Amino acid sequence: MRTLIVDNHDSYTYNLFQLAAQAYGVEPVVLTNDDPRWDGLDLGHFDALIVSPGPGRPQMERDVGVTLEVIRRSGLPVLGVCLGHQALAWMSGADVVPAPIPIHGYVEEIRHCGRDLFSGLPQGFAAVRYHSLCVATPPPADLEITAWSADSVVMGLRHREMPWWGVQFHPESISTEHGPALMRNFRDLAYGRAVTLTPAPAWSLEVERVDGVPDAGRVFGEVFGAEPHAFWLDSSRAEPGLARFSFLGDAGGPHGEVLSCQPGSGSVVVSSGGSESAVFASVFDVLADRVAARAVPDELPFDLNGGYVGYFGYELKRDCGAPAAHVSPLPDAVWMSATRLVAFDHERGQSWVLALTDGRAASRSAARAWVAETAATCRTTEPDPAPPPDAPDPAAGFDPEPWMVRDRARYVADIEECLRLLRAGESYEICLTNTAEIPFDGSPFELYLAQRRLNPAPYAAYLRLGDTHVLCSSPERFLKVGRDGVAESKPIKGTAPRSPEPRADTALREELATSDKTRAENLMIVDLLRNDLGRISDVGSVSVPRFMAVESYETVHQLVSTVRGHLNDGVGAVAAARACFPGGSMTGAPKLRTMEIIDRLEGRARGVYSGAIGFFGLGGGADLNIVIRTAVARDGRLSVGAGGAIVLDSDPAAEYEEMLLKARAPLRGLSRRPEVTLAGGVRPPDPPDREPARD
Repeated sequence: MRTLIVDNHDSYTYNLFQLAAQAYGVEPVVLTNDDPRWDGLDLGHFDALIVSPGPGRPQMERDVGVTLEVIRRSGLPVLGVCLGHQALAWMSGADVVPAPIPIHGYVEEIRHCGRDLFSGLPQGFAAVRYHSLCVATPPPADLEITAWSADSVVMGLRHREMPWWGVQFHPESISTEHGPALMRNFRDLAYGRAVTLTPAPAWSLEVERVDGVPDAGRVFGEVFGAEPHAFWLDSSRAEPGLARFSFLGDAGGPHGEVLSCQPGSGSVVVSSGGSESAVFASVFDVLADRVAARAVPDELPFDLNGGYVGYFGYELKRDCGAPAAHVSPLPDAVWMSATRLVAFDHERGQSWVLALTDGRAASRSAARAWVAETAATCRTTEPDPAPPPDAPDPAAGFDPEPWMVRDRARYVADIEECLRLLRAGESYEICLTNTAEIPFDGSPFELYLAQRRLNPAPYAAYLRLGDTHVLCSSPERFLKVGRDGVAESKPIKGTAPRSPEPRADTALREELATSDKTRAENLMIVDLLRNDLGRISDVGSVSVPRFMAVESYETVHQLVSTVRGHLNDGVGAVAAARACFPGGSMTGAPKLRTMEIIDRLEGRARGVYSGAIGFFGLGGGADLNIVIRTAVARDGRLSVGAGGAIVLDSDPAAEYEEMLLKARAPLRGLSRRPEVTLAGGVRPPDPPDREPARD
């Protein structure tokens, strides 16, 4: 391939020359950006153009000389390196801005889309960075980000219409891996640059209904057991008015993908078919765009007619107008495309199997085959046997107290600090939480099966996200959006333990319903939710059809209210979730100031806990829970968050015991098989010795 290199007076240009010469078998022609020979040069003698690194900015003619003009008039395929990459971006309408941290001579891992320049290159290959500037995100519509760094700086770009490709790193450096392969990929792109337009897919569903509801755990294991990303939205407590449907599915199949919001960053990694790409936008925007692009009208009796299933972590509040002082070790959000799923209608005793197809023959054939095979599995799987009723015994189960990150003294001191702040007028209600970190070497799925038997809940869920497993027994709805535009939230505030003795249990229930303290907790969150929904709902449509009703679960009684509103025109389910996130029952009020207090007192990220798990359907509906009563299994540990609302009437000792009560609920299954739960020889951590935070 005959190649012309524009030299921007860089000291590495001839390293690039050597790399290109070896890759293409022909020595490139090199001209500096101010060489007088440009005027008489016939660009038709060349097959491709490479623009070198160099000092300065692409906006400055002194720095780039004739480079921009040559790119415009040549019509050649272009590979831009460093300054050349920035020049292509600037010509396409992108801004070139100071990098978050200037980097010169450091070797970093590169993540990429796996296509074009990066075809066949391993994820995380090493590359050398020399730059103080970078391409701003999000880029204009004509540019696609094809590679990025761990700190979410753009490392690769392609133009969607022109044959232009750029890399911010230096493929010619001695410490960059796979430089020759990248250059050969550019050669292949230059020789095959014809653009083929693909028509927009015509999305539809293949559906089959099956009489009866089989054992969901067995169906999940047989159909989705081998999939690295799978979900079970589990109405393990299916009651009229609470929950009616359960959903099983995975991120596999020809249209499957996983969206992962990197911790503390503004980027979303899209994994599909073994390749990755990055979108530099909020995960809320990415989700809304993808749901709209695959929209499927339907007349199914449930709202998850395909779509996305996953979680928003608490630290995603940074995308909702709130600061986030801590960075979670887990992604701030993970969402799986639900293109193949099974739905169970517990009320009518029916099962539905559905798969999304883009209208092409191969897609329809694959969808029909999967639906037929999975429907046969549902028909031949026995129903879930009803477990024998157990008397509620909240004291039974694993004791999380020795494993709490903040011990009794520290947590009680934090409660006292909350009370001081409440008296000072800094907040009305502060939802303070703690975390148990427990060594665990058992099966997360088996623990979830035990958990759902012992602590059934209407908004339960099991998420398998690679090496991370989320085991949720939530009784609380964060937000439901119907296809009719009605949004509903069911905040829980006020908790009392169950008793195995019926009279005592009734007394506890009545005390919860009449307690001034718990009613004050609930009232403040109801008013907060009315405010949140009022921001996005039609005037006069926000109502409270159910106010401070007691709901009883296996281990606790809870005080629950229902808040509804009709969304404004143009406000979809994802936008509604963003406007209300995080749920007020996990923050307190006023929300923004109280979240700042929480960050300071708790001193660590909450992660998945306090966020939301659920789905966004392709018909416009959504249903998300509040992540409570939840264990996260990862790296040989279980993480369990628990807490409660601190108000002026709170008693520190009682609040501490309530926190432990809530932490026990998702851990009850541990006591049944202790030999496979705690890693051998591990002792509870020593109590932390740091003082509680103060103003």
